[in-house]
Amino acid sequence: MFFVMGITGNVGGATAENLLAKGHKVRALVRNRNKAAAWESKGVELIEGDVTDAASLAGALRGVEAAYLMMLPNFAPQRGFPEAKAVTASYVEALRQAPPPRLAALSSIGSEKSERLGLITATHLLEQALAQFSFPIAFIRAGSFVENAVPQLGPAAQTGVFYSFYQPMDRPVPTIASRDIGALAAELMTDSSWSGRRIIELGSPYTPGQMASAMSEVLGRPVVAQPVPRDRWDATAESFGIPAGSTWGYVEMVESLNSGWINFGVPGTEHVPATTKPAQVFAAARG
Repeated sequence: MFFVMGITGNVGGATAENLLAKGHKVRALVRNRNKAAAWESKGVELIEGDVTDAASLAGALRGVEAAYLMMLPNFAPQRGFPEAKAVTASYVEALRQAPPPRLAALSSIGSEKSERLGLITATHLLEQALAQFSFPIAFIRAGSFVENAVPQLGPAAQTGVFYSFYQPMDRPVPTIASRDIGALAAELMTDSSWSGRRIIELGSPYTPGQMASAMSEVLGRPVVAQPVPRDRWDATAESFGIPAGSTWGYVEMVESLNSGWINFGVPGTEHVPATTKPAQVFAAARG
């Protein structure tokens, strides 16, 4: 039995699919059983509970061979990250009550730093919180998700333009697809040969221009990358669904990626390149 957090999301779902494909049993904590009914039909054991409910989480962790944990996405955190701190506190208590033989945890590039991280602060807090445990833990420091660019496929098909916060257009950004994260997480969970603490940088460098080329390949029309003007960052982020006045975390993260403050190549880490290309993600999204 393997425990997977966030099974209704892209990465948790990919992790579960990989485990099921290998013939393993999967257990998941969900807030709404109805929303996860498709997983239950695949044989996944669903336990209802909230991520901040340590008792429910500990119950879900008991008896598993390995676990996968992640910080659920929050693009509009309050300053001071009280939401992330509540989740990490719940994780710590649950892991004290029911420590698994192995743990794979989704982190992010930049999580080794303690400032100028924006949204990545959540995974920095996760790594700090889990540092106290002695059982084997692998932190997967993933690059920027390819899926974050999928909402722009429709506009790019109409305008021939891919607008990017990452700038300049020829500067590569560590990038990864959710399916690659899920594959690595499942591999780490089912491999009993490793021990201790591992930090794995996962992804490959892609420039905004290369992302535009991948869109062009899928859409069958020329697509060029253009930078979102700095004075339009907040308004553009709001148009993507981040509430007004709450874009600061996203903006700070992008600024640190653009400046090189956040990047791959941290000493003492392993590196695993991406295997899924952006064009494959875009093609799947287009159906």
